[in-house]
Amino acid sequence: MPLNIVLFEPEIPNNTGNIGRLALASGSKLHLVKPFGFEISDSRLKRAGLDYWQHLDVTIYESIEEFFKIQLNKKFAFFSSHANKLHWEIPFEDNLFLIFGKESVGLPKDLIQKQKEHLYKIPMYSDYIRSLNLANAVSIVIYEGLKQIQ
Repeated sequence: MPLNIVLFEPEIPNNTGNIGRLALASGSKLHLVKPFGFEISDSRLKRAGLDYWQHLDVTIYESIEEFFKIQLNKKFAFFSSHANKLHWEIPFEDNLFLIFGKESVGLPKDLIQKQKEHLYKIPMYSDYIRSLNLANAVSIVIYEGLKQIQ
């Protein structure tokens, strides 16, 4: 798998379902970190993922701490609108973990502070919005990564 998509505490089932479909289409692995704002059995999640969900390579973690314990010493890129570096500056490579926060507040502030060296954003050219939809943001980053790796 060339890339890993990590969603910390996703809240919206439709976004997670769409990102699951994107993971499958791009050959990526999906990692979901609890707590979720929905149940995995949620019909909106399944509808967004259509009938592809059973083919998806997905791992579920009970907490952020469990995720980092299991994925110790892996390479990470974190995403926040507060970053200084842009997503096309990421040193993309196989098995990179791309970490996105929850829809309402993004990544935890302490994590942003600790990971400033590995923190990236997608440029936005309007002062009227503060963020992109999570599924759209993941799509932009995944396909930039695939372009750079291949």
